[in-house]
Amino acid sequence: MFERLSTVPNAQELIDRAFRRGSKAVKAAGNDAAFVGTAGGVLATSLSSIVRRFPTFEKLPEFYYDLVDAVAGVDRLRVSLSRVGWASKQIRRISRDYMRSPRGAEEMRSALGRMASVLRSIDEDLVFLNEAAARLRQIPGIDPSLPTIIIAGYPNVGKSSFLAMVTRARPKIASYPFTTQGLIVGHINRKDQKYQIVDTPGLLDRPLSERNEIERQAIAAMRHLRGVVLFLIDPTGHCGYPLDAQLRLLEEIQTWLELPVVVAYNKSDIPSEHPTDGIRISTLTGEGVPEALDICMSMMSDESRL
Repeated sequence: MFERLSTVPNAQELIDRAFRRGSKAVKAAGNDAAFVGTAGGVLATSLSSIVRRFPTFEKLPEFYYDLVDAVAGVDRLRVSLSRVGWASKQIRRISRDYMRSPRGAEEMRSALGRMASVLRSIDEDLVFLNEAAARLRQIPGIDPSLPTIIIAGYPNVGKSSFLAMVTRARPKIASYPFTTQGLIVGHINRKDQKYQIVDTPGLLDRPLSERNEIERQAIAAMRHLRGVVLFLIDPTGHCGYPLDAQLRLLEEIQTWLELPVVVAYNKSDIPSEHPTDGIRISTLTGEGVPEALDICMSMMSDESRL
């Protein structure tokens, strides 16, 4: 969705580019007026192109709207894009006014100076938009229209192993601006339906009290997904976290995400006292994994019929 967001040049880079084009136009046309007309056209077009490449936020799916707000700030983006749009119009006006009655070198320098002044007045906005574009390009390719299984739980409880076991395709692994390690997205097809499975290292693997605001907003965005949470627990303690801490995290996630939750106790191949309220699985032997997947898919089918 954000792949077409290219690098946003700063004010000086735009000025240098426009003035180079203006110099070439003078040589081709044989008059100084071509400098102002060409430079003004390059600047105005470049600025309006920056605005067009950013999405119309009102038309974004709610999931992506919240992610954009988390990593860049929708209000800040609107303000900066509005200022860039204003600058484009101002430069077109300066160029148009000069071209109506081009005069001497002094008037040309004045027009070019005014254009450069307008550019420098929005330099902070251009720098911000460039940084925002870089972060937005990293937002994961998650389709909010697909039924989604969100895998959660403390580190080392078997989340990635579960995803690798149920998805044949190699999952996409990438680092995103609101995670410490990167979401992992895989897909599975059953009959005529495609399902999305998202592992969440760095996001749904520790208490909310340990998270920053961007992480909280990214988690909140997940409430817009059509899906269920598969919460994996390691009752053996081999993951490095006691069972009571894992159960507290489960309680927090149930409150925060407000999505249906399936609880699965992993590592059933290792002797331990499994609580009775959940599915027993082993991502090592495969025991219970198909059943856990079926329950998740069944719950999503029931939700879609409501």
